[in-house]
This record gives sequence, structure tokens and C-alpha cells, in this order.
Amino acid sequence: DIQEPGTSSDTATMQPYDAAEPLSAGLGDEHEKEPRSKNVDLLDVMERDGKRLTEEDPKKEGSVRLRKKNKKAKKQDSKESLSETPESGKEPGKKKQKGKKSEATLRLIALGYKIQQIFITGFQGVKQPAQSFFRSITKDKYRASTDVYALMFLTDVIDFVIVIFGFWAFGKHSAAADIASTLSEDQVPEAFLVMLLIQFSTMIIDRALYLRKAVLGKLIFQVVLVVGIHLWMFFILPAVTERMFSQNFVAQLWYFVKCIYFGLSAYQIRCGYPTRILGNFLTKKFNHLNLFLFQGFRLVPFLVELRAVMDWVWTDTTLSLSDWMCVEDIYANIFIIKCSRETEKKYPQPKGQKKKKIVKYGMGGLIIFFLICIIWFPLLFISLVRSVVGVVNHPIDVTVTFKLGGYEPLFTMSVQQQSIKAFTAAEYDELTQTFGDNAVAMQFITLYSYEDIVTAMIEGSSGSVWRISPPSRQEVIKELLGSPVDLTLRLAWTFQRDLGKGGTVEHTFGKHSIDLEPGNPVRAELASLLIGNRTEPVLVPNMFPSYMRAPNGAEAKPVSQLYKDDEGDYQNITLSLMSDRSPNSSGNQEWWDIAIANCDPAACSVLPMVIFNDKVSPPSLGFLAGYG
Repeated sequence: DIQEPGTSSDTATMQPYDAAEPLSAGLGDEHEKEPRSKNVDLLDVMERDGKRLTEEDPKKEGSVRLRKKNKKAKKQDSKESLSETPESGKEPGKKKQKGKKSEATLRLIALGYKIQQIFITGFQGVKQPAQSFFRSITKDKYRASTDVYALMFLTDVIDFVIVIFGFWAFGKHSAAADIASTLSEDQVPEAFLVMLLIQFSTMIIDRALYLRKAVLGKLIFQVVLVVGIHLWMFFILPAVTERMFSQNFVAQLWYFVKCIYFGLSAYQIRCGYPTRILGNFLTKKFNHLNLFLFQGFRLVPFLVELRAVMDWVWTDTTLSLSDWMCVEDIYANIFIIKCSRETEKKYPQPKGQKKKKIVKYGMGGLIIFFLICIIWFPLLFISLVRSVVGVVNHPIDVTVTFKLGGYEPLFTMSVQQQSIKAFTAAEYDELTQTFGDNAVAMQFITLYSYEDIVTAMIEGSSGSVWRISPPSRQEVIKELLGSPVDLTLRLAWTFQRDLGKGGTVEHTFGKHSIDLEPGNPVRAELASLLIGNRTEPVLVPNMFPSYMRAPNGAEAKPVSQLYKDDEGDYQNITLSLMSDRSPNSSGNQEWWDIAIANCDPAACSVLPMVIFNDKVSPPSLGFLAGYG
């Protein structure tokens, strides 16, 4: 065995390249020193890096891992050196490059381990305080429980009201919209409905967590609400409304109230829920204020039932739902009785003495007066609002239309304010003298003053040309002469009022029709007019009602009290078909004329219609008069 001077057998085994010395001993010292020096340099680097890593992290776990890695590296190097042939000594450049790669790998491993330790330390620094914080909240045995649910519920109610009356501030195109007018038109905005449902759902969830005393659930619910509301308030809402949060006063008010809720909720979570949570917070004290609020709470539709069912669902009990409702009713009655007992203690009354008259007439008299007003106020209001404070609203337009069957109207005429003349006192006296012997008619007339009556002077000539095609004209003649069914003559009228002066209905309609049965002479005479064999007017009996009533509603009817024989007393009219065959006219134009039969020749060109107008409530009282 040939060994280097100053080296032992142990050193030889630690250095992989010494195993090849017997083969390279006779080749000279130059070939012998180069691989040895390379191996020693690599081991020195590995030991120096290992010592530095051990000093930086003195933990046992890290040092053991490093030693294992160094041993593995040594074994791998030894195997590689054993597998090398003697010719490997002739390639010193490749071995130096391999040594540099091993050193870089070790440094990367050390850097990765250091980064891993930094991340683990940072995660532990965040995890442990958070874990201890939540553990102290949910599992703390030494804390004074409290109950602030009533205040949290109150803040939710305030936010609910803010959403209802300030909905315009939470939409992009709803800034000018009035939610009251929108609801009155039977339209419910989807965004408005969604906001109300979400607000109501959070109130239900909060009540359920309160009844179950779930502190952990309340904590999770609190975190979700805080994150969700802040995302909505500061990111989503400004993007939807195109207004910054600082410029939205309603949103700021809603957020301020919600922050109060968050503070109360956090206080509830920190202190925990009390052991006894059932019972209404209004029943804690027995005074007039609590009694009044409790009675108002019971009058809200379905609120008592909803609260009772929720209490039964989320409370551990052996009672059925019906028994639970009975117990709730018993508690309510007991509270009312206790309030009465407290009132008796504060204001004691001697036993066996009658009540004083000031008490009986003061309190009892006011109650009687209030009940009488409730019973009789509607009738009294309807009577006085039209006779005392009612205003006269005459028609501003009167339109009369005369039709034969379903064909083109024969006659259409409209008159405006210049042809609608108000009644005078002399004309009113003349009217009363005309119907003086008719008690029923006088009873109706005396309900109106002369200021309430107008006369519409309707022109007898149609305001439009009768435009009917020749085939339709032949169909009319054929139906008048040979049809076995009745043919209807219809007179319709329309009154228009100015709503700015009062009232709730602008247009008032009415109609009167007669049936012309087969064989009626009117049918044959009208057919002769259309054929051209007749030039004299056609008499139509009982067709035109000259006295009309314009009520506050939408239907205007003839005044039946002024006609003894009802429709049999309507005035007779005459129909004439006029034509213009002058050379200056374009074609043959035709129109119809209507006149009162047996009229004064000087007044035959006008159809007078007397209209009795009901007084209407002024615009300031219209909302009350409409529901009287």
C-alpha cells in the first residue's frame, strides 16, 4: 500500500479519490496531487456551509437534516469517484465544474429552508393571536352576559324605514322617482323589493341566532355582514348610482345607523347571550308608555304571530305550537293586568265611592263625541263639502254624436265654452215655474242654484261631412229596407271638465238609443233619403233628452225627475240629409242636420241642452271627498 506522508487510513477512507492511489502511484506526483486537492476543497466548502447553517439555526431538526444531506452528498461523490477510471484524472476541468454545481445546490437548499422558516414564523405570528382571540370570544367562561337585542332590532327598523323613504338614493335612475307614487300605480321596483327582502332576512337571521344563543354563528354572521356591507357601500353602490359615498346623504345615514348596529352586535358577541331570552322587552316595566307601545305592537298585522312562531321554532320546548300561542296570550293578558294594578297603586281610589262627574263627563263625554263623529262624519262631510266648500265646475266641452247601427256617424257636433251659457236667476225662476206642480221635479231642482246650471247651445248642422263609401251606403239602404232584425239609432254625449278647478273625473259619458224594428216607417223614410227619393226631414220620436245631469262620477244621465213619462217625454227630432252640388265644390259633399220637431223657426238651428252640474270638492280636499 502506498500512502501519502502524513495521512492515516481513516483519512483515506473519508476521501474517495485515495482509493485510486494504488493505480496512479507510479505515474508521478503531478497526477496524484490534482484529484486529492480537488476533493479536499469540496469537503472544506461543505463543512464550512454546514457550520454556517448550524450557527444560523441551532435547532436540532435543521442540523440533522443538513448532516443527512452532507452524508448523502459524500456517498454520492464517493460512488462517482469509484466509478471513475484512472483516465478521470486527466479531466480536471470537468471536476471543477461539478464541484461548483454541488456548492450552488447546497446554497439553494439553504436559502429555500430559510424562506420556509420565515413563512412558518409569519404564519404562526398571525395564527396564534387570531386563534386565541376567537377562542376567548366563543369559549370564555368568565364573562358577564348581556341582552342588547332590542336595541339591535331598533336600529334594523330604522334602516328599514330609511330604505323605504330614501329608496331614490340607492338607484341610478331613481333620483327623481317617488316610491309612494310608484306603489300607487301598482308598480314595485325590483331593486327596492330586493333591498327590503335582504333587510328583512337579516332581521330574521339575527332573531334566530338570538333565540339559539349561537355566539359562534353570530360572530360569522357579523363578519359576513361587515364585509358585504362595506363592499356594497364603498364599491358597488357608487358604481351603480354614479355618485361618491361622500355625496350620498341617505346612504351615509343608513351606514351610520348600521355602524351602531355593528357596535351593539360586537358587544353582544363579546359578552355572550343571557340564559333567559324569552319575553317581550316592552313587558319589562309596567307603565302607561309600555302598555301603549305593547298594544300598538299587537295591532300590527301578523307581527305577533310571526314572532311567536319563530320563538317556537328556535326554542327547545315540549309545547305544541297551539299551546305556545296560548301561553303567549296568557303572558300578554297578565302584563295588561299588571299595568292596571300599577295604575291603581299610583292613583288609588277609595272603595265603594261613585266616580266624580268631572271624570265621567270629561272622559266619557269625549269618548261618546268621538264615536258619534266616527259614525256620522262621512255623511256630514259629503253633505257639507259640496254645499259649503264645494266649487262649481262647468263643462268646458260638450260633444253630441248620432249613429245609425254600426256605420259611420250621421251627426257629430262639439261646442265649447263660448256656446255653453250659464243660467241666470230669471231663467232659474222660469224653470221652477214650469215644474211648479211637480213635487218630484221641484225636489231635484232645489238641490241646485242657478250658478250650477248651464245651457249648451248645440248647432243643428253636423260639424263634419258624412264620409261613407258607395258600397257601405248601399248596405245601409239594404238593411233599412230588407233586414229582419232591429236597427239601432243611438245618441251619445260627452262632457269634459277642468280638473284644475276640482273633482276627480275629467270626462263624463252617457247615451240614449231606440230600436227601429222591421216595418217601422222611420226605416223606410231614412232609406228614401239615402236613395234620393225624399227631401223632407224624417221625424224620429222621443230621441233627444233636453235635461241632463253631470255628476262627479263618469256617467251622465238624463234627469228622470223632470220627465213624467220617463223616455216617452224626450223631445222629437227631425233628420235631414243635406248636400252641396255647387260647381265650386270638389265632388258631392253630404252632411246631416238635426232639429227639434215643431220648433220656432228662428231657433230650429240650435239644440238646447240644459245641464245640472254637481258641485265638486276643491283640490285641497279632493283626497278626502274621493273616499267619503
